[in-house]
Amino acid sequence: MVKTALLNIRQLTQPELEQYFETLGEKKFRAKQVWEWLWQKGAQSFADMTNLSKELRQKLGDNFSLPALTVDMTQKSTDGTIKMRFKTHDGHLCEGVLIPTETRLTACVSSQIGWSLSCRFCATGYIERKRNLEFDEIYDEVVLLNKYCEQEYGKKLTNIVFMGMGEPLLNYKHVNNAIARITATDGLAMSPRRITVSTAGVAKQIKQLGDDGVKYKLALSLHAPTDEKRNKIMPINETNNLKALVDALNHFYRKTKNEITLEYILFKDLNDSEQDANDLIKLYRQIPADLVNIIEYNPIDFAKFEKPTEERVQQFMQHLGKNRVNAHLRRSRGKDIDAACGQLANKN
Repeated sequence: MVKTALLNIRQLTQPELEQYFETLGEKKFRAKQVWEWLWQKGAQSFADMTNLSKELRQKLGDNFSLPALTVDMTQKSTDGTIKMRFKTHDGHLCEGVLIPTETRLTACVSSQIGWSLSCRFCATGYIERKRNLEFDEIYDEVVLLNKYCEQEYGKKLTNIVFMGMGEPLLNYKHVNNAIARITATDGLAMSPRRITVSTAGVAKQIKQLGDDGVKYKLALSLHAPTDEKRNKIMPINETNNLKALVDALNHFYRKTKNEITLEYILFKDLNDSEQDANDLIKLYRQIPADLVNIIEYNPIDFAKFEKPTEERVQQFMQHLGKNRVNAHLRRSRGKDIDAACGQLANKN
């Protein structure tokens, strides 16, 4: 006889939990206690729910599953960056990063196991996509990084960026459900204004974000200022070209008035010339972007990309500044660990 898989308890609403406890003859407040354990206290098992009787915890375990993420490996850089590799209940690996600065404690989280868009410069682009992360697994990433944050720094996370493994907009429902739990008053109660979702550029879904009236910020992983160059490093551009993305980003801003950031990794002899800077300026003026993050490349072993010289980086930044582009140079973090996206998940 085939054993039926138990229902994941975190897929229940609070009223459904209340109904379950009523069938057991338990008081209604038991549902609230369990709900708090699931969404506020970060319980990873029913055994963690210590204000419930042992008998009641056993009943929960007999009727439901609680497939929480676990920490499989942790690396700490000399610059304070923390890289965590997480293991799912079915044995897959994904990763998250904690980036501490003087003013912020930022968690970078994943939305998929692997990557289907094959960006040439990114370690995740070389990992076959296994599946989407469920909304509660994404939530677990934040909980585990926040727990480390509190232990290490005595403070909670201040910001979350969806810039880890996977394309968030190709896991639209689960990413938005996770954010709903992260921002809920009976969840982690974080402000949506402190959350940024980064996309490689799925124009249709960017427009959908606008139509859905999301409250969080959006970042576009641009990385090249023309279709010709972007096609070479980001195959998604062949079906979501820059014109389509400009239209989608303007639609998103009209609907939400939320901040938009452009992300632009500098690659030696690919997108770092004065002409590239001029092309980027032209594009910037077509998009209601608040900021362009110019990012120092963190090289990976199996990609043939290099970072430019410091002189070339400064020339690029100065040219943007002269042309009134609000640009910030973001230095690579965790150079002495596997901090680049997908590196640790790719490691045996």
